[in-house]
Parts: sequence; structure tokens; C-alpha cells
Amino acid sequence: MPVLRIGTRGSQLALVQSQWVAEQLEALEPDLEVRLEVIDSRPVLTPDNPALGDGIFVKEIQMALLGGKVDAGVHSLKDLPTAPVEGLTIAAIPPRADPREALVGSTLDGLPQGARVGTSSPRRTAQLRYLRPDLEVSPLSGNLPTRISKVASGEYAAAMLAAAGLARLGLEADDVIPISLALPAPGQGALAVEVRADAPLVAELVAQLHDASTATAVHAERAVLSRLGGGCLLPVSAYGLVEDGMLNLEARVISSDGGVQIKHSVHGTPGDHLAMAAEVARTLLDQGAREILGLGA
Repeated sequence: MPVLRIGTRGSQLALVQSQWVAEQLEALEPDLEVRLEVIDSRPVLTPDNPALGDGIFVKEIQMALLGGKVDAGVHSLKDLPTAPVEGLTIAAIPPRADPREALVGSTLDGLPQGARVGTSSPRRTAQLRYLRPDLEVSPLSGNLPTRISKVASGEYAAAMLAAAGLARLGLEADDVIPISLALPAPGQGALAVEVRADAPLVAELVAQLHDASTATAVHAERAVLSRLGGGCLLPVSAYGLVEDGMLNLEARVISSDGGVQIKHSVHGTPGDHLAMAAEVARTLLDQGAREILGLGA
């Protein structure tokens, strides 16, 4: 296969992520040429409607894949809906970058009472209100550099962002929040390389980037999310880590006002990751997640 076409969004972060995948593949296959094909997947965001729905950043790339316009698509795994798309498969989940949450503009403890902190994520909003109920948490949309610029201009005292995204763009965080205080979104910090299910040669090529431990951890996280409703806009956080041959998995659900947090964790063998995820989700539902998430009986 002399040329591999990778579909990517046009944001700076998406291009950096896709370029990293391209470079890794070309290093593994010296005769391969990888081309990035920018696909317009920009949602129309407004201050009143900062997030339009699950999967808004990946659907156009998936359509391009299914239509044969590209051979692979690179996604931030946390943006990828948990429901599979017929005809597509995830061929590789490379080693995960830093999964933690970060603040730009201030440390969490250094924010004065009533400070305005920006995020467009219901999960991060709930986390901030739980950790610092005195803060004013306000919607903040746009790509990563745009959000940072609004902090630099003084419109916001700080913004809560993914540490991995900052690191990939070579940007510094003012505070990286420990996992013990704030769990990430399921899959945060990981990439997914998606291909057509009927393209085994492409899948085999891309699979060279796959990291089994990362995949097990994020599959468990996403399985929890799927059992709790499946949407990346839910205030659900989860984190799995394979360490010394065992999987630790924890998930949390926080009410939108930050007043209630429920959590559960399990420890077991990686091969049981789906059963572990089911146990975590079931326990959270029993503890009140159904009511917090507005799920039916």
C-alpha cells in the first residue's frame, strides 16, 4: 500500500494528533506515504448551545471513511460515541497520553472565591462545582487555543482542559489535577484509529500502533459509560489502569450542581474488564446514578 489517506479534523490539536499517527506509521513502513486529508467537521457552537450532541466531532470523518474518501480516521477517543458504526472498526488505540484534567490560568487552590472558570463539558462543570462550590462555572467553547485566549484576555480566571491536549500542543498547564480529585472522561488522553471493516490490509498496518494495556483500560471505561447511557455529554468520569498485570477501574457520577458525588471502584484481571465495568455501572445505578443522570426506571 504505497499511500494511506488519513482523515482528520482541521483544528490544530487534531492535526498534531493525526500527524503523530502518520509519522509513527511511516517510521514502521519506510515505503509508505501517509497523507492527511482535512475534513470539515466543525459544529456550529454558540454560548447558549456550546455542545450540540454526541459524536459531533467524528461523524464527518466516519462518513468519509465509509465513502472511501479516506482509508483511516484519527479521533480523540473521548469524542467517539460508544455505539459502534456498522462498517467501521477501531484498528488501533496507541499508548495513552496524560489522562488528567488541567487548569490554565490558575491553580485550583489559587482561584479566589467567585472566580469565573470556563468549560463546555457537563462533566467538568459538575467536577468543578463539587471541588470548589464557590466558583462561577461558565460555558466556554471553541478550540483549545481559543479557550486559552479567553483566559489570557481576562474573560475567564481559568479554564479546565485535558492535560493531554495541552501537552500535544506544547502548552503549559498551571495546574494538573490529581486523578484522586477528578477522574477524566472515559478514553481521555487516548487516540483511536478507525478503518473500514472490509479493509484488512489497512487494519493490519494500523494495528502496529495498538497498545493492549491502554485498550483494555479505555474499553472498560467506555463500557461503564455505555451502561450509564452512552453519551460523552453525561457527567460521568471513569479511569482504568493496567498495572502489574491487574486492572484498576473507578467511575464517578456527580450531580450538575456538584452537590452529590457517587463512586465505585473494582480491581481484577484485564480479561474481566467488561464484567468489571458492568459491576461498576450497576453499583453506581444502585447508589443513585439513575436519578442524577435522568435515566428512566
